[in-house]
Formats: sequence, C-alpha cells, structure tokens
Amino acid sequence: MDSEYTRQLQEQRRKREEYFAEHPRSPVPAEQFAGLEFYPIDRAYRFELELQDHEDVETLTVETTAGGNQEYLRWAEFEFELGGETRTIQAYRADADDDRLWVPFRDDTNDRQTYGAGRYLDLEPDSHQLADGRWVLDFNEAYNPTCAYNEAYECPLIPMDNWLDTRVEAGERAYPGEPVEPGHQH
Repeated sequence: MDSEYTRQLQEQRRKREEYFAEHPRSPVPAEQFAGLEFYPIDRAYRFELELQDHEDVETLTVETTAGGNQEYLRWAEFEFELGGETRTIQAYRADADDDRLWVPFRDDTNDRQTYGAGRYLDLEPDSHQLADGRWVLDFNEAYNPTCAYNEAYECPLIPMDNWLDTRVEAGERAYPGEPVEPGHQH
C-alpha cells in the first residue's frame, strides 16, 4: 500500500510539473519555469475522515488576490489530529450541484517555506471518497494557487476558518522562481 501510495503521489507531482513546464496554458512561460519543490511524502499528513455536513449551509464571500470577490458554500468540515491537537478545517463547494470539495488552508509554513497566501486541496468524490463514505484529506496533495506563479491570475484568499495554527510540512513548497509579472504569460 505505501509503495503504491508513494508512486501515485510522485506521478501526480510529475504531471503537475510537466504541465507547468510544457503546457501552452501554463501560468509560467517555459523559458522562465524554475521547477516545483515539494516536501517529502509523509503518510502522517494523510487522513481518512468523516465529512461532517453543516445543517445550515452558508454562502461565504471570499476576497481574491485581485481585490474581487467569489462566493462559496461553507458545506461541511473535517476534524483531525495534527501537531498534538484536534483541528477543524472547512470544506467548500462552488455551488450546491458541484460534488467536489475545495479545502484551502494557511498554516505556520506560509511566508517561510510555502506560498504566503496559503495552499489548496481539491477533493473529488471518485478519487477522494472511500466506499464507507469517509473522505481522504491528504495534505501531501496540497498545491499552490495559480497566482503564486503569475500575478495576472486571480485566486481566492483563504477564509480565516481554515488558518491552522500549526505547521503543515506536506505538499507543494514555495515556488523557487519569482511570480511572473502580469502581461508576461503565454
């Protein structure tokens, strides 16, 4: 299981790096791409959790890096142990018909080892929901939003509910190159 798990994550990371290096829609021009950096895969950051639905689903307006706003549904939450404490993190949906969950977060590695504005997790039912109904929340899959690579992109900021007061040393690290200035994209 562990070797298959590691192989799948390595393949996911390789595909992400390939996209950034070669795809015409990459936020970084190929000649400026400096590669991606990741924390070593650590199984301690992978959780199989019950999704605790909210009785009252609220609409949350989230500010973006470009000064705009986007709306999400505060759909449910996960509770897990990390850093010796019980943590709660919110899962959002773009709308009621969207079955994917968006789990953005900030942690104590931001501005030091990871992108300052935080990172994202996307949970798809077909790949993250287990047969018993639990979900896989794996911080090894955490990635930087597109605006970490190119300032021309607008990214939602992390709601304060998901500011974790611990280090999450898993997933994608800070981009080693400087973000591309607007107007210098493909």
